[in-house]
This record gives sequence, C-alpha cells and structure tokens, in this order.
Amino acid sequence: MVVIRLARGGAKKRPFFNIVAADSRDRRDGRFIERVGYYNPVASGGAQNLVINAERLAYWQQNGAQLSPTVARLAKQAAKAAA
Repeated sequence: MVVIRLARGGAKKRPFFNIVAADSRDRRDGRFIERVGYYNPVASGGAQNLVINAERLAYWQQNGAQLSPTVARLAKQAAKAAA
C-alpha cells in the first residue's frame, strides 16, 4: 500500500521533513516513490515552512494512497492558508 508520510532530514535539533509517497513497508527515511512537498518547523525569516504540491497529493489520494495523521493535518493547514 502507498502511504504519504513525513521523512525526516536535517541536523540534530534542526528537523526538516520531506512529504513523500512511499510504500508502507519501506523505512521512514528510506526509499520513496515521489516527493510531494516539505515541512520545515523551524523556518526563520522569510523562508516558507510548508510547501505541498496539491495536484500530486490529490493524484496519489485518487490512486488509493493513505495520508498519515500528521500529513493530513498539514494538508488541511496548507489548504486553509491557500484559501
């Protein structure tokens, strides 16, 4: 099954997350199919902290991908900010 979830990157105490479509059997930070966006919780200055490609997210959902609870919350937040 394909799941859309966060893959952690960044340094110690400076997290950075890629929002990826991945096979549910793969490791959290391992192989993925496609990068759909990113989330930077410690963005400073004029840097964006959340970017999601809504078209690709909708494509994966139409093809049966499940959103993790955190990605579902972030997608809702991004849609609210875009409107």
